[in-house]
Amino acid sequence: MTNSNNHNLLQQPGAFSSFEWKIAFRYFKSKKKEGFISIISFFSLVGIMLGVATLIIVLAVMNGFRSELLDKILGINGHITIQSYDQGIDDYAELRKEVEKIDNVYSVIPTIYSQVMVSSGDQTSGAIIKAISYSDIQNVPKIDNNLILDEYRSKDGLLIGIGMSRNLLLGMGEQLTLISPKGSQTPFGTTPRIKTYEISGIFNIGMSEYDSNFVYMPLEEAQKYFSKKGSVNTIEVFLDDPEEILPVIASMRSLIGNAYYLSSWKEQNKTFFTALEVERDLMFIIVSLIVLVAGLNIVSSLIMLVKDKNSDIAILRTVGASKNSIIRIFFITGSAIGVIGTTLGVVIGIIFCRNIDTIRLLISKITGTDMFSPEMYYLAKLPAEIDNTELLSVILMALSFSIIASIYPSWKASKIDPVKVLRNE
Repeated sequence: MTNSNNHNLLQQPGAFSSFEWKIAFRYFKSKKKEGFISIISFFSLVGIMLGVATLIIVLAVMNGFRSELLDKILGINGHITIQSYDQGIDDYAELRKEVEKIDNVYSVIPTIYSQVMVSSGDQTSGAIIKAISYSDIQNVPKIDNNLILDEYRSKDGLLIGIGMSRNLLLGMGEQLTLISPKGSQTPFGTTPRIKTYEISGIFNIGMSEYDSNFVYMPLEEAQKYFSKKGSVNTIEVFLDDPEEILPVIASMRSLIGNAYYLSSWKEQNKTFFTALEVERDLMFIIVSLIVLVAGLNIVSSLIMLVKDKNSDIAILRTVGASKNSIIRIFFITGSAIGVIGTTLGVVIGIIFCRNIDTIRLLISKITGTDMFSPEMYYLAKLPAEIDNTELLSVILMALSFSIIASIYPSWKASKIDPVKVLRNE
């Protein structure tokens, strides 16, 4: 009578019933006699946890790095650049008015770009001059938001970055000498052009390439210094939406024809951002292998668990548990490793990303090394930006590996012949 009741009891519950969950949970918990199996399961869980966390952190850092660089680049340089093929652009004032009429154009800034040597005391380095008028520099947010420009307007002074200020030991009001190799022609050859200016501002963009190498000077003064009176060599065009660049380029091309060379921010930085994308994809593949290996460990731990639980499976089958019920019990056990590991990995990954720069500074302080040198990585701090779509992809991938890894051992458990097992007991 008792066996009949047990038989009916096991037949009544549906798929994934509380009965199946209870047994699966018992198998999931470790016992002393199952120590080796439990260790494999533990390392499988830890592997998935670390793999998911690492994948989230790597993708977030790559996204943050790209986003920060893009923000700095688009905030400093023109989204479209007009350059002359020869000596300069003489009709830049008229050209500016025409380009400003094009849809999506936010600002048009005539500039002079040139390479020079800068010197202060016994300190010398190379630099890039970018000449912009006071009225135009206020339309460059990354500069205007970083310093007060009153001195730039009232004097023929220079703006230098915080990196150059440190390298050359310069402060506000001190003198910086510009040395241009394109000087005056004399009977003895070309003499370099040398002139000293006062520092009227120090900016901090947060990007080493600009903070250490760029010098801003008033356009009118640059035209005198470089002997380009009434002329510029570059016009920078800023857009409301930098992504919608093709229609603007088409309109500008029809306006100026082939008189000047046009280039977009995408073309100028194509190699750099392509390299970032390739590196990001490779990192995704490499770190995904950690999760895959952890998934394979689930297979081995479940197979060993099935062998260890042969007699339990035989008894369950004898009292009425179906093959599908056995499959679900071991499927739940294996999937639980993936679900718990993935959940912990997501939590650790998100917490790490939210505090990544604090963690970096702490590790740097403990080890005494600079883990994220601005000179090497361009940015002043380590960025991290979690993309929800990518986060979901990582979660689904980890869960998929765990679920797939649980299928074969679960199916193997359902194929055990209870008669043979009990006969050998």
